[in-house]
Amino acid sequence: MPVILTWLHQAILFGAFIMLAALGEILTEKSGNLNLGLPGTMCVGAAAGIIGLDVYSASGGKSAFMIIVISLSCAFAAAAAMGGLYSFFTVTLRINQNVVGLVMTVFGVGLAKFLSACFVNIPASGNVRFERAYTVFSAKVPFISSSLGWVSYLLFSYGFMFYLTIALAVVLTLFLNKTRHGLALRAVGENPAAADAVGINVIKFKYLSTCIGSGITGLAGLFCVMEFKSGAWSTADISSIKAFGWLAVALVIFAMWKPLNLIWGSLLFGIFYWAYQYIIQIPTDITQMLPYIVTIVVLVIVSLKRRKENQGPASLGVTYFREDR
Repeated sequence: MPVILTWLHQAILFGAFIMLAALGEILTEKSGNLNLGLPGTMCVGAAAGIIGLDVYSASGGKSAFMIIVISLSCAFAAAAAMGGLYSFFTVTLRINQNVVGLVMTVFGVGLAKFLSACFVNIPASGNVRFERAYTVFSAKVPFISSSLGWVSYLLFSYGFMFYLTIALAVVLTLFLNKTRHGLALRAVGENPAAADAVGINVIKFKYLSTCIGSGITGLAGLFCVMEFKSGAWSTADISSIKAFGWLAVALVIFAMWKPLNLIWGSLLFGIFYWAYQYIIQIPTDITQMLPYIVTIVVLVIVSLKRRKENQGPASLGVTYFREDR
C-alpha cells in the first residue's frame, strides 16, 4: 500500500473520533455553555465504556449487540453525568464557566484513572485488550470494503462508529438549521434574555444540550479506544485521550461552530497530526503543534473579517441570570 494512502487512512480514522468529540462540544456551545471540561469528559466516557465491557466480558458475554449497547450506554451515561455536573455549577450556581470547565477536566482525568484502577481487571503488564469488542467495533462494510481498491481502503474500511459520526454531523446540521428546537437552542446561545422573554425555557435548553453534548463527547473517548487504539486499554491511555480532547476543542473553533465543517477540518487535523510519521521527518512535537497553529491563524482571519456567520454564539461563556434582563 502506498505511503500516502496509509497516511490518509490514518488521518481519516484519527480525525473521526476527534470530530465526534467536537460535535458534542458544538451542541453544548450552541446553548452558550463553553465547556472546557471536554478532555475530562472524554476520559470518563472511555473509562466507563471500558468498565461496562470488562464486567460483561467477565460474565462470559460475547454477543456483538450487547457489547455495543453496554459499552456505548455506559460511556454516554457517565459523560452525560459530567455534563449535568458542569451545568449545575454554571447554570444553577452561576459559577464562571472557564473555571468550572478547567476544574472538570482535572476532575474527569482523575476520576477516569480512579475508576479504571478500581473496576477494570488490568494485568501486571499494565495493558488489557478487549479482542472481542475490537472485532465488533472495527467490523468492515461487507463486500464494498475491499472491492473498489484504494477507494474502498480510504472510504469503506472503518467500523460503524466512523459512519455514525458522519451521519451525526449531518443530523446535527439539520437539527440546528431546520427544526424549531434547533432554532430555539441557537436563540438561547445568541441572546438568552430575548429567548426567555418569548417563552423559551433557557435553563432546560442549557441543561439538555450540555448533557447530550457531553454524552456524545464520551462516545468519542470510547471510539478512540476501540478503533484508534485497537481495543487496548491502560491507565496511561487516559493522558493521551486528554490531549486529544484539547485538539477537539481547537477543531470546534477551526470549524467555526458548523458541524459539516468538522468533516474536512478533522481530516486536515489528522493529516497535520500524522505528517511526522509518513511524510515530514521532523520531531513529533513540532508536527503535532500544527493543528493548533492552523486554528490560531483561522481565528485571526475570522476576527479580521468580523462576519457574523463565522463567529461563535454571542453569549458563549457568559453566565445567564434571569433577574439581570
